[in-house]
Formats: sequence, structure tokens, C-alpha cells
Amino acid sequence: MSDDSLHILVFPWLAFGHMLPLLQLSKSLAKRGHRITYISTPTNIQRLVQIQPDLSPGIQFLSFPLPPVEHLPETAEATGDIPLEKVQYLKKAFDGLEAPFSTFFKSACADKSTRPDWVIMDFTHHWLPKIAEDCCVPCTYFSVFIAPALVFFGPCSELLSGYRTSVEDFTVPPNWIPFPSNVAFRLHEARSFLSVGEKNASGITDTERIVSVINGSKLVCVRSCHSLESKWLSLLSKLYAKEVMPVGLLPPSIEQSNRSTTDVGELDVMDWLDRQHIESVLYIAFGSEATLSLELLHELALGIEISKVHFLWALRKPDGLPEGFIERTKEFGVVMGWVPQMRVLAHASVGGFLTHCGWSSVVENFQFGHPLVQLPIYADQGLNARILEEKEIGVVIPRDEETGNFRREEVAKVVRFVMVEEEGKVIRHNAKQLKEIFTDRNSHEKHIDDFVEKLKTFK
Repeated sequence: MSDDSLHILVFPWLAFGHMLPLLQLSKSLAKRGHRITYISTPTNIQRLVQIQPDLSPGIQFLSFPLPPVEHLPETAEATGDIPLEKVQYLKKAFDGLEAPFSTFFKSACADKSTRPDWVIMDFTHHWLPKIAEDCCVPCTYFSVFIAPALVFFGPCSELLSGYRTSVEDFTVPPNWIPFPSNVAFRLHEARSFLSVGEKNASGITDTERIVSVINGSKLVCVRSCHSLESKWLSLLSKLYAKEVMPVGLLPPSIEQSNRSTTDVGELDVMDWLDRQHIESVLYIAFGSEATLSLELLHELALGIEISKVHFLWALRKPDGLPEGFIERTKEFGVVMGWVPQMRVLAHASVGGFLTHCGWSSVVENFQFGHPLVQLPIYADQGLNARILEEKEIGVVIPRDEETGNFRREEVAKVVRFVMVEEEGKVIRHNAKQLKEIFTDRNSHEKHIDDFVEKLKTFK
């Protein structure tokens, strides 16, 4: 290690949409000669090593077992292990790591060889800034939420007690956005979002968590880049009254999409794709956590069937599909419990992506420039969808403002518009153009270099 190398603790929230981007950042930092201590729970670390076996020796994993919590299954260590309503108990268990982390941290700080220079933390760690401050170690908040979403949420004063008091207030852009934008929730999305301000089993709201983290951070880093969100990043810095730095989009290695496989299910998927026409297949996936009600799952499936567009659907529980759906669509569609997403998106026969608009999925998709059929489900996904619509690279399936329901006919209409209709040509063209930003490795590496230089100024 050189004299100017850093020792950085990286501690993400227990969701793979948070753990994987921070592991990607850790790999980039370790590649530059910095020492990383990546913290999670035992099972999550095992999963991460299996997903990304090519990890640098500069990354050391440190595991803290979660304490038992009533209503939380013993085997649950990530949000994907449990239904959404049980995540509050995972947060309660996560808060139980405060004491063991504090003991470890104070011990590490007492020895020059193990003392960290920085802590990179997530939005859930409301108790961590005080522990770090007591040992004179600076923190930075790493946000997986895009800059426009953070701007929409507003400054800390607004998050705690602002002028927006009704659900309807969240369906229009806030008054601190000085330029034209449609970034706001739909009514049904706003109702769901407002639950982050409610108390849960952990005894603290998500709003209180993120405010503590932002206030306790020396700077804020965002999974973004200037060429994509420059004006939003500048505005966010003003709102937070502190420096906000993009660290690049942290795309997963495209080499993952080119690897060979001997997995029978994976081979079957790739063989089926090989037999389809170029850019004819709609890939459908909603990540590891987003789920639809049975009624809406049926409407979506029947809309796909009506569209007659060829599709590959990654669906963990296909037994919830309408009766006879798989048989009726077998000539033009395949449903699988799991697929290698990067390899699928990289395949020449894929021409579009029906997604929940989780940012990790969006980043993976635009390595290959596919247009989007958008079906945001919860959290920040609706705001992501508005930004993607503004850039004319995707179309949202229309939903009832009050209930969030949608009709199969609308699904079929949007799918055909994005995939085959002449009118959708501009969407397909724009998506291919955006690929240049998402695959600009030099730009992403420059963002990380700038981030490292900023961290060094506080060493």
C-alpha cells in the first residue's frame, strides 16, 4: 500500500440493489490500491462472493450476524428474503448491529494499521455518524437513488416538516425545482411513498434515518454522472448545503454477459434466444423484490399475450400466471424462474425491456441500449420512470391514478408501440443513443478518480 492509499469501510443496507452497487464501487476503489473493508451479514457475504467471484484481494469482508427479532424469519438477511411488510423487522434487526459495530469501530480506530480513513454508509444507518464522529472519522452517504429523486424528496428541513402535507402535494414537482420537469409521483405512488414517514417496528421512520445520515455526512455521493444528471446534481448540492459527487453509474462488468455456462436452464434460455429474430424479444423482469398483486399479474400476462410480441419472462413464481397462459404463448414466449440478466440483455434477439424501473436494472439495460416498457411498482421507481420518460427512452403503462390498476389492452398497446410500431421508432433510436453515456467507461472511471481525490483531501 502506498502512503496515500486509503482504508475505507463500506457498509450498505441489506438489499441487493444497495449491496451490489457498493460492491462495484469497492472493486473500483480496490483496483486503485485502496483497502476496503466491506461489511454485511454472513449469508449476504456468501451470496456476494458467489455472484462476483473475481474480487480483488484488496477487499476484506467483515460479517456481523443479525440479532433475532420477533416476526423476522431466522434465515432472513436481505430484503429479498421477505415480503415487503416484514422489511420493518429487518430494519429493527439491522439497528441491533449498532453495539457490535461500535465495539469493532473503536477497536479499529485505536490502531493506526487498522484505523479507517472514511466510512461509506447507506440511508438506513442513522446511528453510525455519531460513532464515527466520536472517533474523528468522516462519513459519506452513498445514494442508490438518482439525483432527481433526491431533489424531489427535498432538503432535510423539508423531509422532516415541510410544506407538503397532503398526498396531492407529492403529485407535482416541488417549488425548489427551478427548471421544467415532470418528476413527481402519481397519486397511487404518492400514497405508498408517504409510508416512509410513518413509524414502524424499528421505532424510527425512513425519513428520520436518511436525515440523520445526510446531516452526519461530510459529503454525499450518488450513483450518477454529470452527462446524465448535471443540473440535478448541482441543485442537490444547494439543497443539502454540502458537496454532492457523482461516482459514475457503476455498471456491472459486461464481461459477465460473455461468459460461458454449463447450467442446463441457462443453456435452454440462450438456445431459445438464438432461434429468435434480431431485436424481436421483449425481456420482462421486476428484480428480486418488486411484486404485483395476482389481479395485476394476470392483466400484465394477458396484455403480453394480446400483443403477440415474442417475450422472455423472468418470474420467480410462474404458478401465479393465468390458467393456460404458458401453453397458449409457447410459440412466442418463455417463462423462467431465473435467467442470467446481463447475458439476456446482451443477446442480439432482445429488443426491449419491460421493467419496474429499479435503477440497477436500468443501468444494466442501457449497457445495451434497449427501449423500456415501464411499470414502476414502489418506492422511487415512479420517479425513475418520469425521468426516463422525459428522455424519451421508455413508455409507462397507463394506470388508474387512484388505484394503480391497469388494463391488458393498455399493456398490449404500449408493448407494441415500444417494440414494433413505426411511431415508437424515436424511443428505440433514443435508447440506442443513451447507450453511449452508460457505456462510457472513461467517464465513469474519471468520476471515481475525482471521488478518490476528494476523499484524500480529508485524510
